[in-house]
Amino acid sequence: PLPRNPLKDVRVREAIARAITRPAIVQRVMEGLALPASNLVSPPIFGHNAALTPVAHDPAGAKRLLAAAGYPDGFGVTLHGTNNRYVNDDQLVQAVAGMLARVGIAARVETMPVATDFGKMRAGEFSIALLGWGTQSGDLALRSLLATPNPQTGFGSWNWGRYSTPKLDAMVVRALTTLDVAEREAITREAKAMAL
Repeated sequence: PLPRNPLKDVRVREAIARAITRPAIVQRVMEGLALPASNLVSPPIFGHNAALTPVAHDPAGAKRLLAAAGYPDGFGVTLHGTNNRYVNDDQLVQAVAGMLARVGIAARVETMPVATDFGKMRAGEFSIALLGWGTQSGDLALRSLLATPNPQTGFGSWNWGRYSTPKLDAMVVRALTTLDVAEREAITREAKAMAL
């Protein structure tokens, strides 16, 4: 238990991103059969933003960010994930835990079958969890994963972390109600850049 939630600080979230060595995950965990992620959607998917690049591995920068956020000695967290849904999903969570440890975040790993994991994740029982997503369109991914949860509109139905930014919500609505395909894709790319 911590006196405050470190994950609410953008510097901590950026430190976590910098602690992860994406090329090592691709080569060692995924045996070269993956790409380092920089978007919510893959390169061939509508709304993929080619201008976004994967966050560079920067452990020294991660440590500086943690110190600036008030965690010079790091903190502890539990990483959750599935162990029967994705290729090497439990190994991926273990690898990320090791990478976080190198910057001072003591990460305990807890993996479980997807039938258990999703219920707990949806109930908000996890602070950090692995979740994969497949879609045919970036604006639909934003609507489901990052829009403010709203049962009446169906927005944020998979936003189990309760992320909420009115500006992003407005951009998602604009993208979903714009008929011009090029404009719709431009809005989607801009929204993803803002959210990531």
